[in-house]
Amino acid sequence: MDADPATLFRVAALNSDYAACIDADRLEDWPNFFLEACLYKITTADNHRRGYAAGVIYADSRAMLRDRVAALREANIYERHAYRHIVGMPRLTAETAGIISAETPFLVIRTMRDGRMDIFAAGRYLDRIAADSDAKLHFAERIVICDSPRFDTLLAIPL
Repeated sequence: MDADPATLFRVAALNSDYAACIDADRLEDWPNFFLEACLYKITTADNHRRGYAAGVIYADSRAMLRDRVAALREANIYERHAYRHIVGMPRLTAETAGIISAETPFLVIRTMRDGRMDIFAAGRYLDRIAADSDAKLHFAERIVICDSPRFDTLLAIPL
């Protein structure tokens, strides 16, 4: 697909703002990157290839994403850590009926409280993106496809 440079820039900016939100631990703002009716799923490359619907994390509304953040803040117990997202240039694959489809590679470095850093996840985002009534882009669907089937610790914070 020949991508319109302005659309490509807007999608890249959406990805950049999304990663910055998570990396700055502004998790309460994270659901706002999605439409009210949305899909957010983290899965593995093998499960995606096989067409499995369930994911390691699965939410089908912004309300479910807010509940996930509330659980992270109030109920879940996990060792404090931080993520740093390195997000590649999106590749726009289609644009039909106001929906932009894109694929974007990512790498996430996890830093633990003691300073140890590890590659936590690598993979790609498969996105369907739509504009709201103010022309602001939001994810209608974000499928996070991790290259490895293994996570060496709790997958707590969104990818």
